Order: sequence, then structure tokens, then C-alpha cells
Amino acid sequence: QVQLVESGGGLVQPGGSLRLSCVASGNFGSINTMAWHRQPPGKERELVALITDSSGTMFADSVQGRFTIARDNAKNTVHLQMNSLKPDDTAVYYCNMRGLRSAYLPFDSWGQGTQVTVSA
Repeated sequence: QVQLVESGGGLVQPGGSLRLSCVASGNFGSINTMAWHRQPPGKERELVALITDSSGTMFADSVQGRFTIARDNAKNTVHLQMNSLKPDDTAVYYCNMRGLRSAYLPFDSWGQGTQVTVSA
């Protein structure tokens, strides 16, 4: 199994910043994509940002220019830097990683989620 543990959520005022981190542990060979999703209250889960093993990135339109994503392959970690936060960014944020446990055995793992609340 591949376990993901997120950290860095919390309460922040509008316009503030937070940095989320997610670290993977367990038995795996390589991690291809690392991503952050979020689920606002009463809404479906949505993709926020993604980074590939070649460091290609993509962002949801709603966070473009405000959020950045970065990975540290040596530490099996992905970070989400969130700036200029808005109340609409309030959600539970989930880390997701996909890769290979071995040559022909893929994995698709999720973290437990971390709450981000943007409020005055």
C-alpha cells in the first residue's frame, strides 16, 4: 500500500496564504502524477492542481495565478502554495498520487484530507 499524509490546512483570512504538503510512504517504485483536489461544502470534489513526473503542471481556472504546485521527488512530497485566498477556496483538500508499485502494478492513492477555511 501507498499511504499519503497531508498537512498545512487551517483557518486564514481572505487574501492570506497557506501551504499544504503531502508525503507518500509505503512500497512503490515511482510516482507519476501528484495532484491536489478539493471538495467545498455541499459540492463535488474537483481537481485543483496537478504536476507530472516531468514537472508539467495544470491548474483549475479558479486558482490559476494564485496557486502553485511543486514536488520534491527525493522526499516523495508535493506542496500546494495557496496565495490570495478567497472564501470560495474553503474546502477539504485532498492529495492524490498515481504511479507504479512495481513494473506492472499501478497505484492510485488518496490522503485523508485537510480542511482549509478562508474567513474573516
